[in-house]
Amino acid sequence: MTNPLLDAADLPPFDRIRPEHVEPALDRVLEENLALLETVAAAPAAWDAVVTPLEEAGDRLARVWSPVRHLHAVADSEPLRRVYEAALPKLTDYGNRFGQHRGLYDAYRRLAEAPDFEEAEPARRAAVEHALRDFRLSGIDLAPAAQARYREISQRLSELGNRFSQNLLDATDAWSATVAPERLAGLPESVRERALEEGRKQGADGAVIGLDGPTYLAVMTHADDRALRHEVYEAWTTRASDRGPHAGRWDNTPLIEEILALRHEQAQLLGYGSWAERQLEGRMAGSPDEVLAFLRDLAARSRPRAEQEFAELEAWAREMLGLDVLEAWDVAWAGERLRRERYAVSQETLRPYFPVDRVLEGMFEIARRLFDVRVERASGWPVWHEDVRAFEIRRGDELVGRFYLDLYARRHKRGGAWMDGCIGRRRTGDGVQVPVAFLTCNFAGPVGDRPALLTHDEVTTLFHEFGHGLHHMLTRVDVADVAGINGVPWDAVELPSQFLENWCWQAEAIPLISGHWETGEPLPAELLERLLAARNFQSAMGMVRQLEFGLFDFRLHHEYDPERGGRVQELLDAVRDEVAVVRPPVFNRFQNGFGHIFSGGYAAGYYSYKWAEVLSADAFARFEETGIFDAQTGAAFLEHVLERGGSEPPEVLFRRFRGRDPDVSALLRHSGIEDDAGVAA
Repeated sequence: MTNPLLDAADLPPFDRIRPEHVEPALDRVLEENLALLETVAAAPAAWDAVVTPLEEAGDRLARVWSPVRHLHAVADSEPLRRVYEAALPKLTDYGNRFGQHRGLYDAYRRLAEAPDFEEAEPARRAAVEHALRDFRLSGIDLAPAAQARYREISQRLSELGNRFSQNLLDATDAWSATVAPERLAGLPESVRERALEEGRKQGADGAVIGLDGPTYLAVMTHADDRALRHEVYEAWTTRASDRGPHAGRWDNTPLIEEILALRHEQAQLLGYGSWAERQLEGRMAGSPDEVLAFLRDLAARSRPRAEQEFAELEAWAREMLGLDVLEAWDVAWAGERLRRERYAVSQETLRPYFPVDRVLEGMFEIARRLFDVRVERASGWPVWHEDVRAFEIRRGDELVGRFYLDLYARRHKRGGAWMDGCIGRRRTGDGVQVPVAFLTCNFAGPVGDRPALLTHDEVTTLFHEFGHGLHHMLTRVDVADVAGINGVPWDAVELPSQFLENWCWQAEAIPLISGHWETGEPLPAELLERLLAARNFQSAMGMVRQLEFGLFDFRLHHEYDPERGGRVQELLDAVRDEVAVVRPPVFNRFQNGFGHIFSGGYAAGYYSYKWAEVLSADAFARFEETGIFDAQTGAAFLEHVLERGGSEPPEVLFRRFRGRDPDVSALLRHSGIEDDAGVAA
């Protein structure tokens, strides 16, 4: 029987992949790759004898595992979950055997010591230097007993991260509430219709709501029923914890403690004082003190304005809404009411003007104007769900990238939005391998004859993920390990994504991405003015919320003490004392759903969002100077940032584009926190 995961197909055959295919395909590729390691280790110190075959081996493995990993995130099932869990130890073992292979390490070291190494192209030098760093971070220099312990920890961390993610997904999917239709007052019509339809499907006596992201945000922002907001807020903020409606059933608390302990132990095995120190290897930030100073400086600049914004909201809610105490489940709802009163605009007012097809058409036109690329719909690709779309990116007649677009929330799909690589760019004997990306969001889908309509916030999310995708797909680097997002320091990888968000706020760009879904009428000038005027509404409150996440993550990993344990709630409370203006109730277990740091790649790295936002705001400031569609400036960003991938340090690439080091003032100005003179506004 042919295994579709082992087909040499151009794209993954998603229509034929079944859980039973995973283990035999993975076992075969891992066996072949492990045999290859021995051959490469004995090879002469030449690029084509060492790096090229390892690139091919990595590509073979990615073509098996990438579609499986993706299906696990977007189409989870019990059979797939079982084979996925069984595969993780094998992959971790392979990674450890690679990273602790003395022969491979020596082969790379010989490449670096070759007389002509300094004259090699930057991408090749970077790939070798990164590999030597990664060997060290994999424990290549440890004694045998310490190497064995390192491997044990890696295996356990892989298992714990997966369990954390599964607990969160299960807890999210498990909760629902049947409510009387009148309790849905204030919710957008599309949300009410979906809830009523779900109630009919289930034969329930009323509407049924769940905890998918679009529904949760709609309830928090628009539901007039305060008790309903409270109920949904508590269900959301206690997912996978010891509190709430499913208390203890999928509790991530013990997993968090074990994850923190094992990360700390592994960091110390490698000679670092903390996991945070270990994570900063190869990043733009040079030390934990630099990260903490950066976050606290932004907090000091932002918190006075955030306190003022919250005090205004409390006073307005007390006077106009009769809320003597503004609870956590009231903040978004009251804020939306104040936004509507102050600016006569809301996300729901805007939604009819952002039908998804119009947004996509405009977003692709913006990419064309900036980077001289053409995005076209593709057909005939095997996909995992009928909602998935396929696209190709061309520069002239050249195919430079391809991507899948999966926009809508559904059961058994992980929440949030992300970009992931499916196939990476590299040079082969047949030419250049075209990169392929997965772009995934969780928006509300079409209802009846009405297309999916996006809020402006969701439009911004889509641009963000497309920015990541362009970074992956527009690379011109032919060395796999540093092509696209590969090899880019974690605290710079958000630069292209946050950079592209800026076009969602430009008066010249919004007409390209908007048009009423029924009439095609452009966003009225008056509504556009209100949208732009409201851009920085409660922006300081949003800033300190992100700084809360970043400080909590970094302190959690930098201040870990084995004798005292994680002190998770204690540290979170201390960070909130330092920067927060909205204090959640005691039952809130935000940390138990913080997948970015416990099951994603952001451990001791959540600060990267703000770090990269300094870069992205300052990069966009050049477009403000030359014109937001200035072709020369767009070509420069393409050349110095998007095309170069991880082949050179991001600070070098940024200086080439901007002509100087980054300046935080653009971020503060865009956020409305300080004016051009640096004086608090």
